[in-house]
Amino acid sequence: MTECSTIGHDTPAASLAALGVKLQQLDVFGPIQRSVRIAQKTVKHSPLDKLSDSFIAMLAGAHGMVEINTRLRADPVLQAAFGRCACAEQSVVQETLDACTDENVTQMQEALDQIFRQHSRACRHDYRQSYQILDVDMSGMPCGPKAALATKGYFAKQRNRRGRQLGRVVASHYGEVVTDRLYDGKTQLTKALQPLVLAAEQSLQLDESKRRRTIIRMDAGGGSLDDVNWLLSQDYLVHTKDYSGKSAAKLAKTVAQWFDDPAIPGRQFGLVTEPALCYVRKVVRIAVRKRGRNGKWKAVVIISALCAHDVLTLTGENLSALSDQARVLLAYVTFYDQRGGGVETSLKEDKGGLGLTKRSKKRFPAQHMLVLLGSLAHNVVVWAREWLSPSADASSLGRESAKPDPTTTSLAQRSRLPQASPASARPTHDLSGYGMLRMVRDVFHVSGFLLFDQAGHVQQIILNQRAPLACFLVHSLRDILSPLHISVHLGQT
Repeated sequence: MTECSTIGHDTPAASLAALGVKLQQLDVFGPIQRSVRIAQKTVKHSPLDKLSDSFIAMLAGAHGMVEINTRLRADPVLQAAFGRCACAEQSVVQETLDACTDENVTQMQEALDQIFRQHSRACRHDYRQSYQILDVDMSGMPCGPKAALATKGYFAKQRNRRGRQLGRVVASHYGEVVTDRLYDGKTQLTKALQPLVLAAEQSLQLDESKRRRTIIRMDAGGGSLDDVNWLLSQDYLVHTKDYSGKSAAKLAKTVAQWFDDPAIPGRQFGLVTEPALCYVRKVVRIAVRKRGRNGKWKAVVIISALCAHDVLTLTGENLSALSDQARVLLAYVTFYDQRGGGVETSLKEDKGGLGLTKRSKKRFPAQHMLVLLGSLAHNVVVWAREWLSPSADASSLGRESAKPDPTTTSLAQRSRLPQASPASARPTHDLSGYGMLRMVRDVFHVSGFLLFDQAGHVQQIILNQRAPLACFLVHSLRDILSPLHISVHLGQT
């Protein structure tokens, strides 16, 4: 970019370019650059530069690695905003991924832990004020039958399909991925639960006092007696389903009174009266039943180490309901149902917005490395959504828009820059409801015009004023980039 340093450049992803400048300033990719050592010689691009290209391409909406050529390599402005002077060709990036080893995967996991501790909200959670909720789940990653560790297993609506399994731990209060681990296709949560929890414990640096204020919520795959007792012995609070269907049917027969679920017609719930003597700590068990297609009742049992007071608070119920057994039991059931809005939504959004299942590598370490880069991309999107959301008190940020560089006034005039509006007059737009797909497709792809100084550093960003989200993003981007003396405006591009 240095040879054209006094000239502005158009890009279809000016808003993502602005985010790239912010990520550069935070040195988000730095721990990876310092920790991961891939045994591959550098010809034009280093192995870590090519990992960086993969990561940027994911943020740019690339679902397959081949899209690096069209989404990133064809956009030198976006490359420059992320600190890259050029972009590797997709086949060269693929070769680097294939060169990754199990040791590189371990190095990557350690680097992501460091990034997570530096930037995540989950690591700054106030355990004294509220519980940390960690949702754990597995999701199928279909792939070709010749891929390493590709075996038959459970893949939703894909009978006899081969693939691998992704284990994920999500901090549901914040929507952040704490841990992602890749397994062979036969591995289910019964086998993967303890390694996943231990990895999340390391990422969040959970000591005994924090574990006592942490809730592990999962489906029946993690509800075996051994797994629940292991979690309870580690001082975690558990909220899960009983793994055994036969045990659930037996326990459902001990319910003295059934209550109708007001939210789901035909579903009933009731308190299991049989004492739970097989667990190392006190738990509450609630049976939930619904008639199947054959007309017979099918029951599951929810196991919870939470007290009634806590579960009412977590579900937003009034504490006056403590004396109402039906409302208390419904709160337990509702809190379990809410896991669908945590880890299950996280996996679904990554598949649609970041192409989680679209990138398949034959070598297992290569696929694991792609999964970990996807985890970082997920968290960066979550953090960007927070950064770009309107502040409750913009003045408290102490960030005022930088004045345009006098050397670029003519270009600014060309773009017909409007005056910055005061904070009180800012149009607001809530991005909290935007999932991965809308963030990547809409928020990150506001077109615009970037101006660089002689050293190739971004000086001004001019967003296309006709873009639907531009008038909202311009103020948030000013707050983010003004400390770096980068001005952001609306204009005709």
